[in-house]
Amino acid sequence: MTKPTLCAGRLYCDLVFAGAPRLPSAGTEVFAAHLSLHAGGGAFITAATFAALGHEVYQFSRLPAAPFDSIVLSDLDRLKVNARHCVQASPRSDPQLTVAMTTPDDRAFLTRADGPALPNLSAITWTGFRHLHIGELGTLQENPTLIDRARAAGLTISLDCGWQDGFDPDAADLIAMVDVFLPNESELAALAALGISDTCAPLTVVKCGPNGARASSGHTWTHRKSTFVETVDATGAGDAFNAGFLSEWLAKAPLADCLDKGNACGAAAVQSSGGAGCLIPAMAD
Repeated sequence: MTKPTLCAGRLYCDLVFAGAPRLPSAGTEVFAAHLSLHAGGGAFITAATFAALGHEVYQFSRLPAAPFDSIVLSDLDRLKVNARHCVQASPRSDPQLTVAMTTPDDRAFLTRADGPALPNLSAITWTGFRHLHIGELGTLQENPTLIDRARAAGLTISLDCGWQDGFDPDAADLIAMVDVFLPNESELAALAALGISDTCAPLTVVKCGPNGARASSGHTWTHRKSTFVETVDATGAGDAFNAGFLSEWLAKAPLADCLDKGNACGAAAVQSSGGAGCLIPAMAD
C-alpha cells in the first residue's frame, strides 16, 4: 500500500473578497460582489488538490487561532485532508488570516502570520510517509531540520517558493537540498537577482501562469503550454499545479506528462473563487 504525502506549511483562514471592479487604492473604498471564508495557505491548497486526485494526504501545520480554527478544520475534513498532525495555535497568538482581494485581472493579499508555522517536528512519525511537500521557502528557513527528518525516513522532498519581499541569498543551500523546487516566474527572477541559479535544485519547475510551465533537471528545459480557460480567481493556481505535477512525478511519469497534469490542475483551480474553492472530481481523470 502506498504511503501518504505530508504537506507542511503555514495554514490560514482566508477572507476572500471577489468580484471587485478594481483593487482599492489609498483613501478609497471598493465594494466586492462576493465574500467567502475558508482554509488557505499554499501547503493546504496543494494537499487539497492531492486529495482531489485520489491521494491520501496529511496536513502538518499550526491552526489559526479561534474562532477561525473551526472554519479551517471543517474545510480540511470536507476536502479529505487529514488534520491529525495539526495543532492548536500558540496561546495569545493573533489569528493567522489572509485578506485576499481579487478582480478578473489582478489580486492582492494582506496577511498576518504569527508564531511558528509548524508543530514540534518530533511529534510526528516520519517513516509513515513517502513524500514531504513544503508549502513555502519561509517555512523551510524557519525549520531547516525538516530536510534531515525527511531524508532519514527515506522521503522525497518538494518545495514551493512563496513570495518574500526580501529573499535571503543563503536560501540557495536549502533549495539545493530538495528534490523538486517549484517557484513561479516572479519568484525565480527575484532569486536570480541575488545570484541564485535557476537550476540549483536537482529538478526546477517554473510556473508561468497562462503560459503553462517549464522544467529542467540540468540545462535543458521542457516547456508545456496550458489550455486557455476563463479565469475567475488565480489564487492558489500554482499550489494546485504542484499537486498535479508531483502526483505524476511520484509515479515516475515522463516530465512532459508531469507538466501537463500540473497545468490541468492549475487551470481547474482558476475557474472558481478561492485557493481550493471548488476542486472538481474531473481532476482525477
